[in-house]
Amino acid sequence: MTIAISLKVNDGLVLGADSASTLVGLDPAGQATVLNVYKNANKVFNLRKGSPIGAVTWGAGAFGNSSIETLVKDFRIELASNFDPASYSIEEIARRFRKFMFEDHFAPAFKDAKGNQGEIYTGFIVAGYSSGAMMAEEYQIDMRPGDCPDPRLVRPIGESGMTWNGQPEAIARLILGFSGGLPDVLVKLGVDPGDVPAAMNEIRQHLLVPFVEPGMPFQDAIDLAEFLIDATVKFVRFTPGADTVGGPVDIAGITKHEGFKWIKRKHYYGKDLNPA
Repeated sequence: MTIAISLKVNDGLVLGADSASTLVGLDPAGQATVLNVYKNANKVFNLRKGSPIGAVTWGAGAFGNSSIETLVKDFRIELASNFDPASYSIEEIARRFRKFMFEDHFAPAFKDAKGNQGEIYTGFIVAGYSSGAMMAEEYQIDMRPGDCPDPRLVRPIGESGMTWNGQPEAIARLILGFSGGLPDVLVKLGVDPGDVPAAMNEIRQHLLVPFVEPGMPFQDAIDLAEFLIDATVKFVRFTPGADTVGGPVDIAGITKHEGFKWIKRKHYYGKDLNPA
């Protein structure tokens, strides 16, 4: 599993994620079980070196025999073959990314998926600055067997905010003030199901903590993203069950003038052996 964050303020955009990758299989009784949790998956990517364009992913970490990391690098090559740095849009890049990932790879890999297909899912946010743009854009792509809508704009281009995906419970409790299971509890307590949305909206207005301020310095936005990822890692660590969020934290910052810059990044090769 994952915690993946896209955090946008006036001065730029932060993409961050943990590094856990969960391998699920069947036990002798045929029930799904966690076989292992690896702690070195890459989930934050620069989609074109030298350009302010990035992506973050959560959900299934491979399509067939190809990992997300390998496929993103393949997409980079394809993108570079037809890319004008003076005239492109993030929406256009997101649409090309969706076609490459879903139509060319995800759909063929899961075309014979059976059973509970809702358990097969991969999400992406493609984000960055279009040519000449003053503010960053974020587009979310949701992939399930047989279904992948067009990329959707996460928030109006002029607005700031944060989106978190994967295992949202820790951040939801911290920022929203309640668990994702609260609507079910309200129904059990006798609240009419038709009244639950209004009740949730009222609860949210009273409990929401506005961590993200549009004018906050970019370094503070970076620190906030890292704090929330770390909080999720520790929340999952002390929650009963497998540690399905964890490993090194990868964070990238994207700004209008500096472009895509790594803030924290793990390497499986040492710089002393690979100086280039």
